[in-house]
Amino acid sequence: MALWADVEQEMRRALSLSRRPVAIAFRETPPTGVPAFAGTEPSGCSFWRLAAAGRTFYTAPADHHNCPIGSHTHAITLPPPRASELEQTLAFMAGLGYVRMEEVPDIPRLPRTPGAVVYAPLGETPIDPDVVLVAGRPGRLMLLMEAAGHAGVATQPGLLGRPTCMALPAALAGGAVASTGCIGNRVYTDLGDDELYVALPGRDVERVVGSLTAIIGANDTLADYHRARRRALATE
Repeated sequence: MALWADVEQEMRRALSLSRRPVAIAFRETPPTGVPAFAGTEPSGCSFWRLAAAGRTFYTAPADHHNCPIGSHTHAITLPPPRASELEQTLAFMAGLGYVRMEEVPDIPRLPRTPGAVVYAPLGETPIDPDVVLVAGRPGRLMLLMEAAGHAGVATQPGLLGRPTCMALPAALAGGAVASTGCIGNRVYTDLGDDELYVALPGRDVERVVGSLTAIIGANDTLADYHRARRRALATE
């Protein structure tokens, strides 16, 4: 297992992150020694907030039932008494003009239902993560996406939008991905208006962080180059 504490320290230093990156792992059974989540949360992404604040725990599928959209992206089937909540939530959002029903089949989902989902601050993760979620300012996360490309990690074009939780299966399936977040996620996680997300496949995180120094150095040099061109060529 990687020295995740060192990886997190370098990532936070290089990107000036105010939030801790979150390690997320999908497992068939709960890992030994990791405490189960106790309590309730309104959404799956609420667990991101708890992990970023320093908590390590795992959730069972039932812990996600309050979030029909998040349950959908995590391939978690709602129990019969609540089975209609996904359709009702989507109908509510469609009625607001927020989503079109024909978009739903294209929302990325996990390939199988996890028996347990482990959440932790990256530097304290007890097991290797499947996805690492990084929240920060666009100008700094730009560097992270460029470092992924520099490291030869697949990067997905464009920005994902709502629901934010689809970034997890999207990263697992296709590589590094940026997400603008959604209003529900911003309410549940306290994500700022000046922040967004990058989701990285856990297997690639060390390589991406290893490329940050080169990318930041290149950007510093290019910043000087472009400032000089602006001074020389801009007439207004």
